[in-house]
Amino acid sequence: MPELSHRRRQLVLAICCMSLLIVSLDVTILNVALPAMQTDLHASTSGLQWTIDAYTLVLASLLMLAGSTADRIGRKRVFVVGLVVFSLGSLLCSLAPGLDSLIWFRMIQAVGGSMLNPVAMSIITNTFTEPRERARAIGVWGAVVGISMAAGPLIGGLLVDSVGWRSIFWINLPVGLAALLLTLKFIPESRAPKARRADPVGQLLVIALFGSLTYAIIEAPDSGFTSILPFAVLALAALVALLWYEPRRDEPLIDLRFFRSAPFSGATVIAISAFSALGGFLFLSTLYLQNVVGLDALHAGLWMLPMAVPTFLCAPISGRLVGSHGPRISLLIAGTAMTASAVLFAGFEAETSGVSRFIGYALFGIGFGFVNAPITNTAVSGMPRAQAGVAAAVASTSRQLGQTLGVAVVGAVLASGVSASSYKETFVSAARPGWWILVACGVAVLVLGAVTSGVWARRTAERTADKLASVEVREAAGISA
Repeated sequence: MPELSHRRRQLVLAICCMSLLIVSLDVTILNVALPAMQTDLHASTSGLQWTIDAYTLVLASLLMLAGSTADRIGRKRVFVVGLVVFSLGSLLCSLAPGLDSLIWFRMIQAVGGSMLNPVAMSIITNTFTEPRERARAIGVWGAVVGISMAAGPLIGGLLVDSVGWRSIFWINLPVGLAALLLTLKFIPESRAPKARRADPVGQLLVIALFGSLTYAIIEAPDSGFTSILPFAVLALAALVALLWYEPRRDEPLIDLRFFRSAPFSGATVIAISAFSALGGFLFLSTLYLQNVVGLDALHAGLWMLPMAVPTFLCAPISGRLVGSHGPRISLLIAGTAMTASAVLFAGFEAETSGVSRFIGYALFGIGFGFVNAPITNTAVSGMPRAQAGVAAAVASTSRQLGQTLGVAVVGAVLASGVSASSYKETFVSAARPGWWILVACGVAVLVLGAVTSGVWARRTAERTADKLASVEVREAAGISA
C-alpha cells in the first residue's frame, strides 16, 4: 500500500468505520426489535436466539477465511464484495415472510459482514503504521461501536414503533451504498506480499465446531440432552481434528503459532468473554424491559443510553491509554466495571429498580468501552504486517464467537427457567443464573488483563513475532523451514 497523506489516512479510517457502523447497528437495532418480531412471527425464545446467532455464527465461521482471502487477492476487492452482499442481505431480511426465511437471510447478510470488519481492520493496520497513531485509530474504531450502541436502540425503537420491525434493516442500505462509492474512489488496493493458499478442510472444521456447539446449546432446553448429544460430540471431534490438522499445514486457516504469544492468546479469550457478556446483557435487558416492564421499543431503546454513551466516550480514551501506556490499565478498568455491573444484577436484582438499573447499565458501558481497543491493538501489533488480515480476523472471530455463545448460553438458561404461563413473574429468577455467567465473564477479563499484559507476557509476544518474521523471510527466499 502506498504511503498516504494524513487527510487521506483519516478518510480511509472514516470509510472503514462506516462498515463497522452498519454491522454493529444491525445487532443493537435487532435486539430492540426482538419482542415485536416474537409477536409477529410467533417465535419462541430459541427462535429469537437464532435470529441473532444465525448472523453472528456465520460471521464467526467465515471471518478468518475473509481475512486470509483479502490478504491474498486484495483487501479493497473483498471489502467491496462484502458491502454489496451485506446490503443485499439487509434488503432480503426486510422482505422475509417468516422466521425461517429471516434466519436464512440473516446468514446471507453475515456472509457480507464477514468481509467487512476484519478486512477494514487490516486496511487500517496497513494504513496507520506508526504504533501510537494506529492505537488512536483503533480507539476511534472502538468509539464507533459506542455510536452504534447509542444510535441503534433509539433508531430501532423509533422505526419499530412507527413503521414496523422490518424497517430496521433499511438503515443499512444508504450507509452501505455510500461506503461502497467512497471505497471505490478513495481506498487503495493492498495485499500481503506472499499470497496464502486456501484451507478448505480447516474452514469446514471451523464451521462444524461453531455450528454444532451453538446448536447444542440453544436447542438443549427444548430438545433435551439425548437429542443434542450428537452435536456436542461433533463439536468436540471438530475441535480435536482442528488442533491436529492445522499445525501440519504450511499455510493453515488458523496459524496456531499466534497463540504462543501470551498477549495474543489473552486478547482472544478476553474478546470471547467480553462479547459473551455483551450478547447476554443485551438479550436479557431487551426482553426484560419490553416483555416484563412493558415498555415500547423506543423507551426500551432510551434505557440503553446509560450503557451506550459511556461506551462511546470511553473507547477513544482507551485507545489513547493503550497507545501511551499499553493495554493493562484499559483491561483492568474494563474487567472491574463489567464485573461490578453484572454483580448488581446477579446479586441485587438491579433490573427491578430504576436507579440501580441505570448504575448497572452505566458500569457495563464503561467496561465495554475500555475493552475494545486493547483487544484489537494486542491482536495486530505483535504480528508481521503481511499477516495483519489473519490476525485481525482471529480477533474479530473471537468477538463474534463470544456474542454467539453469550446469546446461546444465557438464552438457554433463561428458556429452561422461565414459565410461559407466568412469564413476568418468573423472568427475574430465571435470568439470575445468566447474570452470574456474566459475572464470570467480567472476572475473566479482569484476571486475564492483569496476567497477559505483564513483562513475561510481552516477552512471549516478542519471541513469537521474531519467529513468525524469520519464517516469512525464509519462505520469501524459498528456504524450507
